[in-house]
Amino acid sequence: MLNVLFSAKPDAWAEYEKPLNAAFEEAGITANLALSHAPEDVDYIIFTPSGPVTDFRPYIKTKAVMGLWAGVEAIVGNETLTQPLCRLVDESLTNGMVEWVTGHTLRHHLGMDTHILGQDGVWRDDSFPPVAANRPVTILGIGALGAACGQALHALGFPVTGWGRSSKDIPNIRCLHGDEGLTDALADAQIVILLLPQTPETTNILNARTLGLMAQGSFVINPGRGPLIDDEALINALDSGQIAHATLDVFRKEPLDPDHPFWHHQGVTVTPHIASTTRPETAAGVIVGNIARAEAGLPFQFLVDRSLGY
Repeated sequence: MLNVLFSAKPDAWAEYEKPLNAAFEEAGITANLALSHAPEDVDYIIFTPSGPVTDFRPYIKTKAVMGLWAGVEAIVGNETLTQPLCRLVDESLTNGMVEWVTGHTLRHHLGMDTHILGQDGVWRDDSFPPVAANRPVTILGIGALGAACGQALHALGFPVTGWGRSSKDIPNIRCLHGDEGLTDALADAQIVILLLPQTPETTNILNARTLGLMAQGSFVINPGRGPLIDDEALINALDSGQIAHATLDVFRKEPLDPDHPFWHHQGVTVTPHIASTTRPETAAGVIVGNIARAEAGLPFQFLVDRSLGY
């Protein structure tokens, strides 16, 4: 029997207990899933940073820590964590992100706010958008989520450029990397979508200089991580008209302070970190599947590289 510790925020237990136990049963694994185990007896920890476990040193038998989130920036720097750490890569999480990104990309591309919010009796028949083929989109971060979003946007006709830390070859996406590649990726981009992990290298990757590379009157969509954007630089770019609108789902501090300028700026849409979320039913299958692989002697999937931070 495996002893599996569930360490997440208290209300998550009610959501995950049944799906996880069902997934263990389906996988043929006998597991004692609980909120409390003697640390020295724990085989696996199912984890979010909001849970009670912060010191991993007592968990001397633990084979891996299985994250319930796609992002790991809140835990990857924990020096007590020496066990393998796996992040969550879940098809439903990916699909949710694709839908959110595609929806807001089309919203800005089509200028939908003009008509949805501007019902003032003025017949504006000169406000039609270009076709998608004439609206370059750049995605900063072309891992699993970024690549999926890029393919969906390509299917709608948008020319898609992707930028990442290392060289990649992804069908239908012009892939760039490195400092020079970042400049090329942003040059004249009309919509920029941020899906990078949060690392020291990606913090403030959109700043006064890089925002200035984008096309005049372009759009920023950030469902990635709040610190990817220099907040003050973005507000200045919005005020100058360099950026027409920013749709932001993630922030440096969450919940976003009620007096933060983003709430009150007419060029900003705030959504409360809802671009995509973990679904217990599918996440449980991914996590248990990864445990089953390890118990069968196979390598873990979605293993975090501590040196890279993701």
